[in-house]
Amino acid sequence: MTRTTMTRLADGREILYFDDAGSAARPAESLVDHRDLPARPEPGELRFDALSREWVAVAAHRQARTHLPPADQCPICPTTPANQTEIPAPDYDVAVFENRFPSLGPDASQIPSAPVWGTTAPAVGRCEVVAFTPEHTGSFAELGWRRTRTVVDAWAHRTEALSALPGIKQVFPFENRGPEIGVTLHHPHGQIYAYPYVTPRAAVLAAAAGEYFDNSDGAATLTSSLLQAERSDGSRMVLEGEHFSAYVPFAARWPLEVHLVPHRQVPDLAALNGGERDELAQLYPELLRRFDALYPTPTPYIAAWHQAPLDPGMRRAGQLHLQLTSPRRAADKLKYLAGSEAAMGAFINDTTPESVAARLREAAGVGTPATLTPEGAPA
Repeated sequence: MTRTTMTRLADGREILYFDDAGSAARPAESLVDHRDLPARPEPGELRFDALSREWVAVAAHRQARTHLPPADQCPICPTTPANQTEIPAPDYDVAVFENRFPSLGPDASQIPSAPVWGTTAPAVGRCEVVAFTPEHTGSFAELGWRRTRTVVDAWAHRTEALSALPGIKQVFPFENRGPEIGVTLHHPHGQIYAYPYVTPRAAVLAAAAGEYFDNSDGAATLTSSLLQAERSDGSRMVLEGEHFSAYVPFAARWPLEVHLVPHRQVPDLAALNGGERDELAQLYPELLRRFDALYPTPTPYIAAWHQAPLDPGMRRAGQLHLQLTSPRRAADKLKYLAGSEAAMGAFINDTTPESVAARLREAAGVGTPATLTPEGAPA
């Protein structure tokens, strides 16, 4: 079992250490933050856009956040005498802590339920940083099975804990990888946002899922049915396991886009059982390695874990899935969201889903969908 230890940083923020299975208990001294930190900044602001009926977070204090520091000044490397960081321990496996420059939080509470033009509220919620490894260089795909399994447990733990905070409506773990995506730290890491509202994209997906669920009299979910259709067709399948399968969706929006879907209907990462987590720790890095195998240089990506919103009406038909996307449309070209996409939300893809799926299959030297089992996982 992954060992979890919680403590607090010098300014009161929570930090949790998730240590690989079988590791020893952490020495008490390694949990103490000796920095003299200023008080946490005041929260940002939520403003209601009456034209779209969407909330917008205004977080001007984030302008001061750290931006691509050199390795000897990295704020999420283990602490050394010369570099006291956000992670006080001299070593760690996986660490999760409250963001010092959050878009949302630190408080969690309800927001106005009937907003109109001019409605504002404190930007409540929670933003956390997930440091995947103490190593400053590398990538998620290179963590190895055991460390990846620890990250999966950390995601599940934080999903459950953040979902229980007052006013939280949706929990979103994600990773931005690469300067082309806009990362501000080179160190391999991800983030988790806990929103006080259902995000626009999640609301659209939940509405479609709920309608499909109702039309089937509760006998089928939209996500599972799409997976079944893709597996039957086969031309866009990339990986198939015992518990998860991955495919390029029929109407992919991005030059590179893969959905990784559990075979069982689960609302979020916290609901995965041990066997499912074991396999996820194998298949997910395999997808990332295939993304990187397409070109001579690392592929930028956004790994977005779509979890069912916490509203019961949305949750009954929701199903966990990963949406892995990249704007890379050629070795030296990126897709930018310009007029049609940015202004209208009407995507135009520069690649065909079938050709992308074939390239991702071939990236592992396989011409047909592979069946993988978790290497190194318990039998």
